[in-house]
Amino acid sequence: MLIKDLLQDSRLPRLEARMLVEQVWRRSRAWLLAHDDEPADAALAAAYEALAQRRLAGEPMAYVIGEREFMGHVFRVTPAVLIPRPDTETLVEAALAFLQGRSQARVLDLGTGSGAIAISIALACPQAQVTATDLSAQALAVARANAQGLGAALTFAQGSWFEAVAAGSQFDLIVSNPPYIHAEDAHLGQGDLRFEPRSALTDGGDGLAALAEIARHAPARLLPGGAIWMEHGWDQAPAVRALLQEAGLRDVASRQDLAGIERISGGFL
Repeated sequence: MLIKDLLQDSRLPRLEARMLVEQVWRRSRAWLLAHDDEPADAALAAAYEALAQRRLAGEPMAYVIGEREFMGHVFRVTPAVLIPRPDTETLVEAALAFLQGRSQARVLDLGTGSGAIAISIALACPQAQVTATDLSAQALAVARANAQGLGAALTFAQGSWFEAVAAGSQFDLIVSNPPYIHAEDAHLGQGDLRFEPRSALTDGGDGLAALAEIARHAPARLLPGGAIWMEHGWDQAPAVRALLQEAGLRDVASRQDLAGIERISGGFL
């Protein structure tokens, strides 16, 4: 078997086959193309086949190769965390816009998962004091590894939402991408979602429980002039805006992602 036989594996889309070969060989695309007529090392070919079988079984590519790009950075991902998605970059962009001119701001990311949001903020605003929390110890281990690998300085804490940080602690900015999918949404049984941690996808109910809890407690945890932004489902913006308004926040608004969907909602103290 030649390297090109793997690069042209008809069982997989060409791009996916190439990504798996690159993952196993740890070589660039240019190198592989220049050496594609060479015999494939038996051990490497077997490693490729193991990854290919996982992908053929439907496992997300991000889990198969163990990484995903987000905000220009490559994050390690495992089945303990959600796979970072382009939609969530809308949340980071809103956070960075708020932090302009606030170099010493205190930032809290609730339910950090892989750390993609918190680490992206910390890298873009190195003077900010960023704290990332998660209930899952496994998720925090992934986030810590990502922070170390990317050279980001931030603090991690384990616990459920605001319980993870000291009582009375306040922040200039709170961000969160909590579980918001309705428990009966058919998408939970389709595609990549089948493999992602269910507790990070749904609250087991209508998808608004975590959003409501965060919104309710946010005012007590925000410094004067502080802001909160939360990601939510495609049809949840009106409900989330109502939750933020009921909590007493002002200038409540939603922002669209690249697909034109209201993806995040937030407000100010």
